[in-house]
Amino acid sequence: MQLVETLRFPGKTWPLLDSPEQAGWSHEKLKVARDYADSIHSAAVMIVQGGVVVKQWGDLTKKFNSYSIRKTMLSALYGIYVSEGKIDLNQTLEQLGIDDNPPSLTKTEKQARIADLLRARSGVYHTSLFEPVYMKESRPARGSHAPGTFWFYNNWDFNTLGTIFEQNAGLPINLAFEQRIATSLQMEDYSAEDMKYIRGPESIHPAYPFHISSRDLARFGLLYLRHGLWRDQQIVPASWVAKLSQPSELLGQHNGFQVGGYEDLWWTETQGKHFPGVDLGGGSFSARGIGGHFVVVVPARNLVIVHRVDNGDDQREVVNVEQFARLLKLVLDAQANPVSG
Repeated sequence: MQLVETLRFPGKTWPLLDSPEQAGWSHEKLKVARDYADSIHSAAVMIVQGGVVVKQWGDLTKKFNSYSIRKTMLSALYGIYVSEGKIDLNQTLEQLGIDDNPPSLTKTEKQARIADLLRARSGVYHTSLFEPVYMKESRPARGSHAPGTFWFYNNWDFNTLGTIFEQNAGLPINLAFEQRIATSLQMEDYSAEDMKYIRGPESIHPAYPFHISSRDLARFGLLYLRHGLWRDQQIVPASWVAKLSQPSELLGQHNGFQVGGYEDLWWTETQGKHFPGVDLGGGSFSARGIGGHFVVVVPARNLVIVHRVDNGDDQREVVNVEQFARLLKLVLDAQANPVSG
């Protein structure tokens, strides 16, 4: 199989190009990208064009902790359940009966809508579980911003979205993901048992990290590259996916870098900003986990790029955003003849 466009979705396993050169890729430049990935201790990389693997290396079957990529996996479920009328994004925390440990939520905080939490703009700055140090140190004071008015990357929002989802769906997140997404995509390694709740005294809303393989995350990325369609089945509504290529707000800096935007638990390209020093051609978006976990969807080039690191469960940084951006640029430079999807 040489022509990428003839096979848009993988079957039980991923097809691999025999000759990336015939699909417009440079062998020499792909080697440069791999050598750099090895130098920064990448654990697994997949480059997928149009449903076919151009190049891959590392342990693609190992189920690494995906950290914050869990949030984008939950976002897909929200898209499905919203379209089915089971979740109303305009419902407030007060209407949903959502509160937390003392000091409990104020009347104003309870006016935050589900839509505000999905955009990390709840205005609720209660302590939360599974927070990295930088999030704890930068969390605004309680009551400093009204719901919907200020963006803060906030694990309270993300964890509470898990509680709200399960309350509305009547099903645990891991089983819903298995039934509505993983099975349809024929994920090779996914098991509902690979999601574990993290609970503690900081909050009543648990975190829900997934351990998932790189090759299964690549299927998830391809689902979004194909606008939520998998073969002849619309898994995630196309309108839900389309919002990621039409963000309205440039956030500025996060961890020292211009990051573009943030919509429905995905990082989005906004005004040409996404990864530092990299031109992705417009409309790109990404899922990110602390330490160097990335799923990047590049519609302008018909690409999905997955990058993983082996940082266990201790939130240790292995590859930072700047290093990954350099690797991403090397990969794009190796694609001599970009083809949009």
